[in-house]
Amino acid sequence: MDILHRIGIEKSSPEKVYEAVTTLDGLSAWWARKTVGDTELGGVIAFRFTAGGFDMKVTELDPGRVVRWEVVDGPPEWVGTTIRWDIEQRGDYTIVLFKHEGWREAGEFMHHCSTKWAIFLMSLKQLLETGEGAPDPQDVAIGDWH
Repeated sequence: MDILHRIGIEKSSPEKVYEAVTTLDGLSAWWARKTVGDTELGGVIAFRFTAGGFDMKVTELDPGRVVRWEVVDGPPEWVGTTIRWDIEQRGDYTIVLFKHEGWREAGEFMHHCSTKWAIFLMSLKQLLETGEGAPDPQDVAIGDWH
């Protein structure tokens, strides 16, 4: 089972989107303020949120087109799943097809994470269109799990 989202970003380019999902400065500006690690191929990025965190191994980088991570530490439901970003220019929009692939079951935590991914993807869009995102802890809280 997978979490799937699509966003279109105006006033940006595939290169700028790629930079926002492959650099520590970019990631900390829209997803988790506490982001550290190695964003190069084979490196591990540590994301720390108000409610916990996880580590991602960078498994694929195709500049301006594709980014893929494997979750190597964090909640049991996430470990072994992959995150994939497909990026392309279509007219005035940079389109991001987002996939969080390989969930073993569609439990309540997957429901929560799907909503949070949508919120953070909107933060990415906001960052690239306005210059300011809403990373954790400034993101929208959706319930008792934040």
